[in-house]
Amino acid sequence: MAQREVAGDVDAGRSGMSAKIMLAVACAAQFMVVLDISVVNVALPSIRDALGFDETSQQWVVNAYALTFAGFLLLGGRLADWCGRRRIFLAGLVLFAGASLIGGLADSATLLVAARAVQGLGAAVLAPATLTILTATFPEGQVRTRALATWTAVGVAGGAAGNLAGGVLTEYLSWRSTLLINVPIGAVVAVLTVRHVVADRAGAVGPRLDVAGAVLATAGLGGLAFGIAEAADEEWSSPSAVAGLVIGAVLLAVFVAIEERWAVSPLIPLRLLTIRSVSVGNLAMLLAGACLNPMWFFLTLSMQNVLAYSPVQTGLAFLPHTVVTVVVGAFATPWLMRHVDGRILIAVGSLLAAAGFWWQSQLTMQSTYLAGILGPAVVFSIGSGLLNTPITTAVTSGVPTPDAGAASGLMNTTKQVGGALGLAALVTVATVHSTGPAAQIDAYNRAFTVIAVIMVAVAVVGLALPAQRDRE
Repeated sequence: MAQREVAGDVDAGRSGMSAKIMLAVACAAQFMVVLDISVVNVALPSIRDALGFDETSQQWVVNAYALTFAGFLLLGGRLADWCGRRRIFLAGLVLFAGASLIGGLADSATLLVAARAVQGLGAAVLAPATLTILTATFPEGQVRTRALATWTAVGVAGGAAGNLAGGVLTEYLSWRSTLLINVPIGAVVAVLTVRHVVADRAGAVGPRLDVAGAVLATAGLGGLAFGIAEAADEEWSSPSAVAGLVIGAVLLAVFVAIEERWAVSPLIPLRLLTIRSVSVGNLAMLLAGACLNPMWFFLTLSMQNVLAYSPVQTGLAFLPHTVVTVVVGAFATPWLMRHVDGRILIAVGSLLAAAGFWWQSQLTMQSTYLAGILGPAVVFSIGSGLLNTPITTAVTSGVPTPDAGAASGLMNTTKQVGGALGLAALVTVATVHSTGPAAQIDAYNRAFTVIAVIMVAVAVVGLALPAQRDRE
């Protein structure tokens, strides 16, 4: 009897350790994926000078990654369901690390943008698998909430830490190291995955993958982003801007029609959108993504182009964003979710973020770090930490297990679509029509004002979600 109890304790300990390792692996991969959204931000001035980008085209170093990431995330989510989580996780990891190597060695703007696009494809395969591993490992309730809170906080921290890492690597090594760093990290994560993540079975039936749908989605989003970017260079009525917007809209309309009527195995099971928490939660995620992702881009340019910070100073200036967001998101928010309706947390967090972004829009050339960067950072980082986990919990709750990958892919897609289209649109708002720091800071401040307005809209949408509170 005693021997059986000891054996049971050992098995439970191993099971608990296995879950912790899987959480660590999933978080490490998510950190790397999100890191690469922001790690090049601080390096943008150096990349621009080295490879010949101009002020408008430099956004494609960020958006080439974001668009392919967004467009293929839906396919990546289904791959995790159909082909097995570990297998797809490793495939995405290899593709991501390989593209990072090519991008780090690129000698032209075209090659770098192409490598960033392939990186986004690898990330699209990898990211949904990280969330699917978690939802398959941890049951709904407080245990899953804690795991999701950690995953979310690590992802957000990856965005902020990317700026610090990018600054240090750019100043002391080269902008190339911001991409090459993924190669050794990817190798370590791959080894841990092979050794500790149990291989799961693929789906019983091997359905035809909707590759055409993924291509249409990516091309449609790319068309919209291109049209918006052209409007920044020319004007909204210019032929290139109109053509990009029309082609993008048509391709997305065709994508929706195919998914609804003809796709044998659609990337988005439309039944998911009948779940109120999924549909409304993804709308909130879309709007939040249009704010929280592009803000790194504009903060970096504000600090380097206007306040004359070095890459390392810029990276260090982002540390409070990381610390505050992680503390609030990983520790305070899970506790609050046991006592406060998630809708309230989303609304309060969004309004706090809006206040912080409005404060950020008051930056001047004479601003000190304390009043111009740190103060706003604390306010909108608290807001971001409060709203991210409740939104993530909402869009992954009540989803049937076979659709878990699709739901996670849809959530990540809406966030990245919001970020990519939001950046393209905000660049038009922040277009600099004359030279000099004064003109630049006015342009960047306009972008932060628009971000503040959008965050107020996130608060309104959040209140339309179903009531949610963790079970005790």
